[in-house]
Amino acid sequence: MADDMGVKMIGLGIYLGVLLVIGWAASRRMHDIRDYVVGGKRLGYWSVAFSARATGESAWLLLGLTGMGAAIGVRAFWVVAGEILGVAGAWLLLARRFKRLTDRYDSVTVPDYLESRFGDRSHALRIVAAAALVVFVTIYVSAQIDATGQAFEKFLGWNYFVGAIVGFAVVLLYTAGGGFLAVVWSDVFQGTMMFLGLVILPVVGLIGIGGIDPLIEGLRARDPALLSFAPPDGSGMVGVAGIIALLCIGIGFLGSPQIFVRFLALRSEDEIERGATVALIWTALADSGAVLIGLLARHLLGVSGEAALPDLVAHLMPGFAIGLYIAIVLAAIMSTADSLLVLAASAAVRDWYQKVLHPSFADEDLVATSRIATLLLAAVALALALSVAVATPERTIFWFVIFGWSGIAATFCPTIILSLYWNRFTARGALVAMVIGFASVPFFKFVAPSLPVVGAVLGALEELVPAFLLSAVAGVGVSLLEGKRFLRRP
Repeated sequence: MADDMGVKMIGLGIYLGVLLVIGWAASRRMHDIRDYVVGGKRLGYWSVAFSARATGESAWLLLGLTGMGAAIGVRAFWVVAGEILGVAGAWLLLARRFKRLTDRYDSVTVPDYLESRFGDRSHALRIVAAAALVVFVTIYVSAQIDATGQAFEKFLGWNYFVGAIVGFAVVLLYTAGGGFLAVVWSDVFQGTMMFLGLVILPVVGLIGIGGIDPLIEGLRARDPALLSFAPPDGSGMVGVAGIIALLCIGIGFLGSPQIFVRFLALRSEDEIERGATVALIWTALADSGAVLIGLLARHLLGVSGEAALPDLVAHLMPGFAIGLYIAIVLAAIMSTADSLLVLAASAAVRDWYQKVLHPSFADEDLVATSRIATLLLAAVALALALSVAVATPERTIFWFVIFGWSGIAATFCPTIILSLYWNRFTARGALVAMVIGFASVPFFKFVAPSLPVVGAVLGALEELVPAFLLSAVAGVGVSLLEGKRFLRRP
């Protein structure tokens, strides 16, 4: 057993060592705040595509979606369809316009873009955007820390709290040191690991059982409902709402700052078409692989939850490969946590401390302040993760991650979309849309499910879809009421 643990730790140690080297190398190219938050706006399509996908997926893909495939069967493919639609929309419909405008305004953060787009001299948009990012990004990072603890616990048998702190420390070291450039370099490395891991494992499993037909028959024998794409029998509108919620998870790709800051960092618009191709191939294969892993775990082992990936890896793979899969899970977690920490730090330092409180503060003096902000926000996220772990032992990674994802998406996505495509969208409309989106997520998560008559349907629909729609309607309504045309069509 000790030898087996040692073999696992070799693969894990190599991975963690590579991340620290990346952070050190990136720190040597750090000169000013533009380098820290957007890599100097000189990245190519391959780096941005892999970074965007690794950041957009996180622990929910490796542990959450695999667990969902094991629990509900092929209905989890609705998530895959929604993700593909969301990624395609972000790259093919929004990225070019966003890149063009952010270059015109010389923006280095999403709040920079919003303030310039609407000519908002009051800083109200910047303040609301920065506050939303700090709040929901901290929640999102805490979800990744929680997933780190669970990964060490499930794969290696470590104490949950020790695993969470170890993973947190590694992310913090290379992120605070290397900033956005370290994040992107590590995302390419980690995104490649995630992709290979999610494609190779189901292939090994299918070869082992003799192909897809035995899998289908095995799932039918366990529960025929696992092979149905339709809502569960007798679920009615609640079941339909559940399918809509799965399909609409990809909405969050249509404007979330942690994704769109990567478009901002591209060296030119010419990179977008090739980047879209890479991102879509990555999404289709990796997400489908995750669902297949869940289906195989259900068929072979009877697993029906978030232990699907670790249990299937232990069943099919040798010790050294298990160590690599631990690294792959951590790659999914860390590739999101690092991006979010830099995003939250840029919101706190660039968008609030410099632009609102100290406009004369020079860009070249902000790197040290950004590193301090990264450390402080990470500490808050760690405390939140450990508190939630103690208070809600029955939580799932999927729930925790989706809440943070939904908060960011509902606050920003309707505003970003409208700002790119509707020239009558006003600063006040954008402000109201963001505030409504921000406030609607906790309402639809914690209050709406208990409402009479509609509560069950809203609960199944989850918080993202209704909060997104309410934000968009509020933004359009306020802008129409104002009836002013502030800007030409982009």
